[in-house]
Amino acid sequence: MAQLSCTLTGKPVKKITASLFFALEKYIIDSGLGEDKDSFETIKKRLHNPPILNAEEFAEECVYVILAGGFRQKIAKRKYREIMDFIYGSGDVCEKNLLPIFGNVNKIRAIIKIWNSRENYRNGFYELKTENEKLSYLATLPHIGEITKNHIARNLGINVVKHDVWIQRLELVLGNKMFAQLEKDTGLNRGYIDVVLWKACQIGILNFNPAHL
Repeated sequence: MAQLSCTLTGKPVKKITASLFFALEKYIIDSGLGEDKDSFETIKKRLHNPPILNAEEFAEECVYVILAGGFRQKIAKRKYREIMDFIYGSGDVCEKNLLPIFGNVNKIRAIIKIWNSRENYRNGFYELKTENEKLSYLATLPHIGEITKNHIARNLGINVVKHDVWIQRLELVLGNKMFAQLEKDTGLNRGYIDVVLWKACQIGILNFNPAHL
């Protein structure tokens, strides 16, 4: 069984307590790393009070998640900004113009489809009533699917865990009741807890030994 340790305490981690979670959160924010597409604070506010986005804002969230899948966050954020700057500056959203910015044909085609039909996709999402219906709908969007639907759902304000490889490793070591317990102990939404723990693993202040599970 792999073990988990924390570089902040220098000790093995058997359970992520509320005090440890808040220490991780503070360290990440103080280090200037407290963000996904948006800041930790924005993510927290969206989960507490989900916004109603307009068509452009909804499409932007889709574009970022499409770019982020399988790429480092730093690269995804840079390419996202370049693509959105081009879209808002030019308006001519086509393969010829976007492929030189990001050379993945499938992702670019998905971005074009979402942007050009952004009103329909946005309205289809907000017409649904339940979170389960919305999650199922997000999984049908171009280049989103079952794997990344929770990422965009969380960024839209739905209180879900993304369950990427880092979170899967945490749950394997600490148990699948980790989020329920932390929600109770911190008073925070599991979607926000997820993004903080993901970042803690990603930057190495939560470490797995051995590194490969």
